[in-house]
Amino acid sequence: MPEGTIVKALSGYYYVSPSAGGEPVRCRARGIFKKRGETPLVGDRVIFGETANGEGTVQEILPRKTVLIRPPIANADLAVLVFSVVQPDLSLLLLDKFLVHVEHAGLDAVIVWTKKDLIPVGPEGERVRGRLEEATKLYRDIGYDVIATSAPQGQGIEELARRLSGHLAVFAGQSGVGKSTLINALIPGLQLETSEISEKLGRGRHTTRHVELLALPGGGLIADTPGFSQLDFEELGIDEIADCFREFRALSGGCKFRGCTHVREPGCAVTAALERGEVSASRYAHYTDFLAERKEKPRRY
Repeated sequence: MPEGTIVKALSGYYYVSPSAGGEPVRCRARGIFKKRGETPLVGDRVIFGETANGEGTVQEILPRKTVLIRPPIANADLAVLVFSVVQPDLSLLLLDKFLVHVEHAGLDAVIVWTKKDLIPVGPEGERVRGRLEEATKLYRDIGYDVIATSAPQGQGIEELARRLSGHLAVFAGQSGVGKSTLINALIPGLQLETSEISEKLGRGRHTTRHVELLALPGGGLIADTPGFSQLDFEELGIDEIADCFREFRALSGGCKFRGCTHVREPGCAVTAALERGEVSASRYAHYTDFLAERKEKPRRY
């Protein structure tokens, strides 16, 4: 039986793109998956069989490399974290929260700034540009790729397309930052629905209702995912949060105590680096905020 990749899941159907080429086949999943408590996911490599009426049946799910629960997608290897520099304003606290979840999931990440063309002129614009330059240097120094874009002007689009080639990438970010506009620029003619920012709420409406894989002209697949309204740390242990900060992870081997939380322990390599100015004060402040948030919510099992 043929193999393929689930590129869309909608209303109980799974649309499988055959590895041999051709149009996606609309499939149902075998009843055995429900009995096992398994659910096929977008991104799954599957074995499927076609029926006489042109539809098919998902017979087997091949081994997965990664699995995300929110959004539900399998085999992603790259997260594209999309953050606007204005409308809504750039939130590094939210960016660090996304990065923790991405690191925990075992994905690499690329950070994309959007709406550079909307930076105002005058003193306010200079403030925004200065903050953007500082944030770009901070995350590049940690080891993340950072790409600044303006979809209407075409800035950064080719660079981003090259970075995505050969990957199954998840696009994520709060609603209204321009994810759909960015994807429309990457795939000419796609015309995903976009939303305007609500002046009252300062954020956009969710325009993406389901997960779907989209093929890039230059190779690679991208997933436009439903907007995130919140992220929590219930699935992470206290020690796991620290490991999701790349710069902390690199330093932790020098801590005096195993399992150091990098808060009050003597001989902590992270706090020592913080005092020397080698660790970002804002990143460390966000880390302690996340620890406090995690402690307020008991871990679910």
